[in-house]
Amino acid sequence: MLPINLLSVLVSAIVAFVLGFLFHGPVSGKLWMKLANIHPTGNEKFSDMYGKMFWNFVVNLVTAFGLANIILVSAVYHHTEGSAISGMAVGFWVWLSFLVTSSSIEVIWMGRSWKLWLFEAGCSLIIMATMGSILAAW
Repeated sequence: MLPINLLSVLVSAIVAFVLGFLFHGPVSGKLWMKLANIHPTGNEKFSDMYGKMFWNFVVNLVTAFGLANIILVSAVYHHTEGSAISGMAVGFWVWLSFLVTSSSIEVIWMGRSWKLWLFEAGCSLIIMATMGSILAAW
């Protein structure tokens, strides 16, 4: 089995988690809450989010590990070494081919807001490209 750099997987997952926090919090949290029709009551506790944050991080780890495997297989197939740019490209194609297509079903069939979907898709693009860049360059 070809080696996967587990430290790069961990760092990618942490970076994805931080970017997700920034997009849904300080950077554009108000826009996201408006698009998602979320109305805080003021009674929310940060401690109520621990479980969700844990599972979100687990999902980021799985995503980073899967993306690392795709990047590794791609590099072996093309007989190249990874670079930040090639990792971004793999992240982009995974995003477009899998994330955009599968999440668009929520808009097409479930009536989810196009604006919210575009917001989430944009966040996912930045996260996948960043993860791909880290994983391939490491």
